[in-house]
Amino acid sequence: MDLGLKDRVYIVTGATRGLGNATARELLADGAKVIVTGRDERRVAEAAAELGPDAVGVAVDNADADAAPRLIAAAREHFGRFDGVLVSVGGPPAGFVADLTDEQWRAAFESVFLGAVRMARGAAAELRDGGVIGFVLSGSVHEPIAGLTLSNGLRPGLAGFAKSLADELGPRGIRVVGVLPARIDTDRVRELDGMSADPAATRIANESRIPLRRYGTPEEFGRVAAFLLSPAASYLTGIMVPVDGGVRHGF
Repeated sequence: MDLGLKDRVYIVTGATRGLGNATARELLADGAKVIVTGRDERRVAEAAAELGPDAVGVAVDNADADAAPRLIAAAREHFGRFDGVLVSVGGPPAGFVADLTDEQWRAAFESVFLGAVRMARGAAAELRDGGVIGFVLSGSVHEPIAGLTLSNGLRPGLAGFAKSLADELGPRGIRVVGVLPARIDTDRVRELDGMSADPAATRIANESRIPLRRYGTPEEFGRVAAFLLSPAASYLTGIMVPVDGGVRHGF
């Protein structure tokens, strides 16, 4: 199936590793060009070099107020156009309610929530008919995840923002989508499993609750995200798509 990605240009934030990197790979594999971002300049350069000549790395923090205009300008400078963005932000620190300080809440809000809002707002001002804004969210949009109180507090609000944005941008032909990963086998998920006394047993227990009885791979997530960003998904907007092996049974 041709996704219609050839020569389209996307910004993928948080793409030095994990789910953002996996999505960038799938976009490139289908002919798109990408601007990949991360906070660490060296890691961004290494990721872009590994992804190949149709990837350009820009070191930027999502929480920076000038991140969106810088990235959109880079897309136009290097590739001559801008078709969409996938806002992927590394998860905030793990912790429980009693352990988290006001400063941790403020920092998480700036990076996870307000940074994503700014990125989407900047993209919305520049995109035209056929453009798309995607958000990497979390299964915690529907059900809280133990030990991830910061994420549990912020991701559902961001999903609500994305749905509101879809309604506002729909008349202009701009789509807004969310992708909800659950147990995808990334460093972040392995870190969460490692918080238990027996990580191996925790993984087995988690897998037993997944209908497919295994964790997903970053590549499986990336393929779903790339499809949602592509013209092949042109009649999908305002939706939150779980990539979870069937945990939510499609709802």
